[in-house]
Amino acid sequence: MLETNAACKKLLLDENIDVFSSIDFDVNGHAHSLSFEYIIDTYMQASEESQLVFYSALEKSAKAKGMGVEKFFEGMGQLLLMTHLSNKIEV
Repeated sequence: MLETNAACKKLLLDENIDVFSSIDFDVNGHAHSLSFEYIIDTYMQASEESQLVFYSALEKSAKAKGMGVEKFFEGMGQLLLMTHLSNKIEV
């Protein structure tokens, strides 16, 4: 975990992106702000294979022109929020 986590954060540093940058989400009128660091740390709790998939996707987004990394973290943050909120739904 530590190696992949560090590699993700180094990639951001190499791209001159602050790991403490955050993305704001509006969920039913409530603001949620997730930092890039939080998103990385959360995904690094998954299996080693999933960590490598995350890193590989981050690497590809960094190679894309424009807002690739920001869009990547926006999508990953949305997925985290949807997962978190779906776990709280009572049926």
